[in-house]
Amino acid sequence: MHLPAIANEVGIKLNLDIINAISDRTPNLCKLSPAGQHHIEDLYFAGGVQAVMNELSKKGLIHLHLMTVTGKTVGENIKDANVKNYNVIRPIDNPYSETGGLVIVRGNLAPDGAVVKKSAVPPKLLRHRGPARVFESGEEVFEAILKGKIQKGDVIVIRYEGPKGGPGMREMLSPTSALAGVGLIEDVALITDGRFSGATRGACFGHVSPEAAERGPIAVVQDGDMISIDIENKTLTLEVPEEEIKRRLESLGPFEPKVKKGYLYRYSKLVRSASTGAILE
Repeated sequence: MHLPAIANEVGIKLNLDIINAISDRTPNLCKLSPAGQHHIEDLYFAGGVQAVMNELSKKGLIHLHLMTVTGKTVGENIKDANVKNYNVIRPIDNPYSETGGLVIVRGNLAPDGAVVKKSAVPPKLLRHRGPARVFESGEEVFEAILKGKIQKGDVIVIRYEGPKGGPGMREMLSPTSALAGVGLIEDVALITDGRFSGATRGACFGHVSPEAAERGPIAVVQDGDMISIDIENKTLTLEVPEEEIKRRLESLGPFEPKVKKGYLYRYSKLVRSASTGAILE
């Protein structure tokens, strides 16, 4: 989300699909918890981010000539940063995956895109089809998970948690932690217009845009609607006829901000969905 926000400030139009283009040619060399068994301190002692960059440069994947704030080029900064532990940072010829960890998915459920951390998704959930379980907040789904109301195969939908709906796009770490705690993280997908942190694992799709508060299709998903996920083909599909989606959107009432006064009210009125970087109009 930060990249399109920065791009907007400098007048650059950034298409999120560039993330897929970069990810498709960039191997995944390092998996840290919760996606892998190693931790951030292991990365540090293995050579750090600069060692990862140096390894990637062996296949011409880093622009070494670019100037940095150090007064030196990227190449000068990383030339002595060698990998000290190839169990933590894989060699360029033996990556965890030939493609990177992030994927932008699109479809009638997320026309302007959603983000998933592919590197942390269980293989069996890379493609999945299941019934929607719809919730209007992170608190609602957290309670449902702890009460055993979520079943294997379900696709949890959490909406009105985006920049406008939150307001402020809260982190959905509690629901994903709860799924892991009850042993469902490898059997349930989660889709939200809210956001996730780096601590999230599983088939978790965040930043769904347009968000529910901007009358995005996620606002009209109903319990039991079938949702198809195909991360390999970068699609997120609500299996409802387009005519029915249109009818539901037309009958949707106006969005009412959760906060009715003060700065958060003004923010909710002015902010755009995550695909824009949550910029203010």
